[in-house]
Amino acid sequence: MIVMATHLAAAVALLLWSVRLIRTGVERAFLPELKRGLKVLSDRSLTAALGGGLTAMLMQSATAVALIGAGFAVSGMLAPQSALAVILGAEVGSALMAQVLFLPVQAVIPFALLAGVVTFLKARRRKAKQIGRIVIGFALVLMSLGMIRDATVSIGSNPIVQSIATYFQNDLLSAYVIGAVLAWVMHSSLAAVLTFATFAASGLVASPVAAALVIGANLGGAAIPVALLWGQERPARLVVLSNLAARACVTLIALALLLAGVVQMGVLGPVPGQQVVALHILLNIALLVLALPLTGPLVRLVDAVLPRHSPTEPESVSALDSSALDHPPLALACAQRELLRMAETVQAMLVPVIHLFRNWDPDLARTIQLREDEVDRMHFAIKIYISRMGENDLTPEQEKKSLGIVAMANNLEEAADRIAVNLVGLARKLADEAVTFSKEGLDDIEQFHDQVVTNGQLALSVLTTGDAEAARQLVAEKDRIRIEEQKLQERHLKRLQNGASASIETTNIHQETLRLLKQVNAALAFVAYPIAEETGDLLRSRLAHPRKIGGAS
Repeated sequence: MIVMATHLAAAVALLLWSVRLIRTGVERAFLPELKRGLKVLSDRSLTAALGGGLTAMLMQSATAVALIGAGFAVSGMLAPQSALAVILGAEVGSALMAQVLFLPVQAVIPFALLAGVVTFLKARRRKAKQIGRIVIGFALVLMSLGMIRDATVSIGSNPIVQSIATYFQNDLLSAYVIGAVLAWVMHSSLAAVLTFATFAASGLVASPVAAALVIGANLGGAAIPVALLWGQERPARLVVLSNLAARACVTLIALALLLAGVVQMGVLGPVPGQQVVALHILLNIALLVLALPLTGPLVRLVDAVLPRHSPTEPESVSALDSSALDHPPLALACAQRELLRMAETVQAMLVPVIHLFRNWDPDLARTIQLREDEVDRMHFAIKIYISRMGENDLTPEQEKKSLGIVAMANNLEEAADRIAVNLVGLARKLADEAVTFSKEGLDDIEQFHDQVVTNGQLALSVLTTGDAEAARQLVAEKDRIRIEEQKLQERHLKRLQNGASASIETTNIHQETLRLLKQVNAALAFVAYPIAEETGDLLRSRLAHPRKIGGAS
């Protein structure tokens, strides 16, 4: 029994990892394009839902789309009701991908694995490598589902398991709760639904029990972004709480219909596994149809009951432990954790600052400035801590790492200063002079800001994991952002040549905003330099043919 349970747990773990592998590949290869496309489609509720669905199908995660939509709401790029429409569509897209992944296509696994591995190992372009990663992920998802089927066939004959399965047939409410909890634990409603559908297909649980598990998984999946964003700005919490409220209502209605015997699983397909997946799709389509016309009232209702004050945050505790100074490896780890806190604070300043360019908000400006004060305090504390650590005998490697931490802290402090002083100052100037960017100009700045925010998230990932591939990507993004800024400056100049009055009135502010965002991106990208230098991916000079002073070659 223990061996069979271990096989099942390993199969589920592989499924979770495979879904994450696909999402990582999509994020690294196509995230900026996906976010820009999602923003374009989000002007109306119906197209916003369509964009959310397509994005979720590519990213294999409605939660990831929910985080993107909430980020748009925080920055002011989307109204909360539009962001909610994106999430509702994302849940449908995720449900449709469950159907695709559950198709009986086991024969393609060897070919997909071979193609994916060869592409990943041989490709030279970053996007091509990530496409290989995505193909590998799809193959491993199919393989993990086969492993789950094999494990459940063996474990289903156990008398204890049979008695538990029989009990749940008479207690669908408990199955609903367990489905919600398991989706929460897995942090993926897609993986949970695929697992429950496989249980049903192998006969481990009856169709009604699997249906209750899937209905619960829809509630548990909606709770994931709520927990992840609970400490964020009010618009983010409004969006995910509205989604949770709508999903709670629909899942409870579906559970009631299931308990009353109204839901007949036999009409959803010929086999139990397909029945469960079909129920999952229908549940999300029903939610979309019912909630999409009511996104505005739903957000206003949640806004009325959500406390106006921000959640009480615990007092910030520094990671710089003075008692660790006599142990350089431990002290360096403390400094690295404080550096990560500093980067998270800078990111929390960067995300909402774009809102000030659209609607001046003195409270938000004050919040950004308070966070900049916190960054200054952490910057000073890190330098003092590293200097005290240097009083001990450090190895050359430890000394190099400590200097690298100080250099990264300097760059993060510079990024915070650019945001809180310069960008906020430009937004205030727009408000004081009662001028606004042209529609095209504001769109350019918002999209450029969103690209910098995405790179800020990547910088946090590099600081957390030290992943060499992510570091290479971040360094490459620095050059891409530099080129993108030049293109946007040229587009602005063309609007000036065409005599656009809004562009003429705001030309200096527009160009300075683009330049500052590029500088913020460069400061954030610096966190990847130590890793890129170690792996030999960092060039010493951009000069194609460095020459000696005086013209000698």
